[in-house]
Amino acid sequence: MSEHSGHSEYSEKDVVREVSELQAKSATAARIFDLRRIIGGLFVIYGVIVTIAGISPSDADLDKAEGVNINLWTGLGMLALGLFFLAWLWLRPTAPPPPDVLPDESAE
Repeated sequence: MSEHSGHSEYSEKDVVREVSELQAKSATAARIFDLRRIIGGLFVIYGVIVTIAGISPSDADLDKAEGVNINLWTGLGMLALGLFFLAWLWLRPTAPPPPDVLPDESAE
């Protein structure tokens, strides 16, 4: 006794619609959760905080770092890296979702 293999109750039109809806949702999720946005945003935020901490260092902080204002330089580096990621996102955005394409109704 063999069962139907590969046959379902969905028509080709239903399958195409489901696939296009899943592709649109996937593309939207990819744009929202793009790692460049998350990493760039975090580096910019932390870079601003560390740079502010490095603007007026105490003598003890400078002595610990052998005269180098490490917070200022690290903060500026973090800002530069974060801005790089955000610029990369802006210059090369993720692909937009494909348009909803349904098979012709007249073809049936």
